[in-house]
Formats: sequence, structure tokens, C-alpha cells
Amino acid sequence: MSKLFSTKEVAVFLKVNEKMVYSLIAEKGLPATKVTGKWLFPLDLIEQWVEAGTVNYPETYITLPPYHGLVLIAGSNDLLLDKMISFFNSNFEGHMAMFGFTGSMGGLKALRKNCCHIAASHLVADNKEYNFPFIPKEMTPSPAVVNFCMREQGILVKKGNPDNIKSVSDFAQKGIKIVNRSLGTGTRQLFDRELQKAGLAGDDIQGYNNIVAKHMDLGLEIFSGRADAGPGIRPVAKILDLDFIPVCWERFDFLMLKDRFFDQGIQLFLGLMKEDFFKSAAQSLEGYDISKSGDVVYPMVDGKPLE
Repeated sequence: MSKLFSTKEVAVFLKVNEKMVYSLIAEKGLPATKVTGKWLFPLDLIEQWVEAGTVNYPETYITLPPYHGLVLIAGSNDLLLDKMISFFNSNFEGHMAMFGFTGSMGGLKALRKNCCHIAASHLVADNKEYNFPFIPKEMTPSPAVVNFCMREQGILVKKGNPDNIKSVSDFAQKGIKIVNRSLGTGTRQLFDRELQKAGLAGDDIQGYNNIVAKHMDLGLEIFSGRADAGPGIRPVAKILDLDFIPVCWERFDFLMLKDRFFDQGIQLFLGLMKEDFFKSAAQSLEGYDISKSGDVVYPMVDGKPLE
């Protein structure tokens, strides 16, 4: 479990006075939870909050080599993306896509450092907008953003929901054991936000620090009976015949450096989202809305995506 700071300790950590801490909670979304009337601050979330607000990163001097048949993708794990990569590798001789699981935030950092061609991300900001608010903080110059899909996030539970779980608030019940996703993933970020809205902290929940890397790993923990519930996506529930409690639809995007956007392999890869294969794969998995898949959604001009 992450160390918990008191208000005084977090003020020292951030080098501000204690009154400013309360302003940061209300105005800047400083991660905090109230226990027995006192504010507590998980150190790992405070560190993420500070890092997410960092600007003026030093410019990287690493340069990806000219396109030579390899498309490097880093970021968030997804079942439809797995199918897309497999199809690409099987159908385009001389081209290959490789995926590195780093979580959504890790994908943005990899793109900023020129370690990949495409970052796969679904990070949500305080205004409920996905990915765009993180671009000025993480990327200079700003990337091009293409929508991959809309995806349904929620809670995975055992078939028949024997524990009668209706929301994350029920995770505090005695006897409920969950499984969780890694820090830096969009799913974990969303889950922690839902817990905060419910007034819960990790200490309140058995299994909060039981971490798995991927969506299917989380589903298998529940399927096997080693956990009762956990945050995840509808496609995993469909495949493993688990019950699913919806929380929200999220926007999942691909981010690319503009000077690599028209590389042959990247265009071939993005083009798959307009093919029949992609539509069939999404329908078979469930929990995806691909009506905007393949559309450029950033940069924005006058509040609208650049056509």
C-alpha cells in the first residue's frame, strides 16, 4: 500500500503552506481521501499528479530511424488492438507491428522520447475529456491524434454476480476481494477516480494492491475465483462469460508525431480501421463503438477536429 501523507506532510512535500493544500484539492484535483474527518494523501497518486502537471520537458535528442517496415506501438492494452496488430502482421508482407505494454501514460512518455511511432492512450482529465488535456503537458510539438474506438469500462464480477455488487462502493464490504490494474494505466486512473467519488481509499478494500498487467489477466483472476471483482472492459466479460457492471464509455486514441504520420506502415496500420475485418472484430468482442474509428480528432481548430 502507498504511504499516506497528512495535510502537513503533503504541504512539506509540495513546498506550499497548508491552506494552499485545500485550494489544490478543490481547484487542481490534488488526489486526496477523507478518513474519520481528516484528509489523507496517497504518495503514489501525489507523485503522478505532480508528474502529469510537469511542463517544459527537456527536448529529446533520440530520433527514430527512417521507416523500414517496423511500426512500434506503446501504451494501453486492448483486445481489439491485439486483433488489429495480428491482422496487420499476417496481411502486409514486409511490414510488422510490435506492441510494448506501458500503460496509457507510459505510451505518451515513449512517444515524447521518440521511442515509438504510435502511443495508444485513454487518459481522462478532470473535465472528463480524454487525452487532449495531457498533450500540452507531455508533447512538444503536439502530435496528431486519431480515434481508435470508444470502449465501455466498468466492473467485472463473477457470473451471476453472487456478491450482489452494484458499484465500487460495494468493494468496501467485508469478504469482497478485488484485483486491480497497474498505476499508469487508464483503467487504474479511472478506477481511482471512481473510488475517490465514493469516498473510499485503497486501505478500505481487500485486494486493492493485488496488481495484474493486462485486462485478460484481471478477468482470469475473477474467472478462477481468486478475486470477486475488479475494474475492466466489457469485451473481457464477454469472452470469459463474466457479469459486467457498466461505469462509462471512454475514448481511446492513437497519438503520433506529425512528421511520421504519413510513413507507409503507419498509414497502412491506420487504414485497417476502415476495413470490414475491423468492423467484424469489434462486433464479435462487444463493448466497442467504432463509429469514429480512424478519424483525426486532434489538432483542434475553433473547438473542432482538424479535417
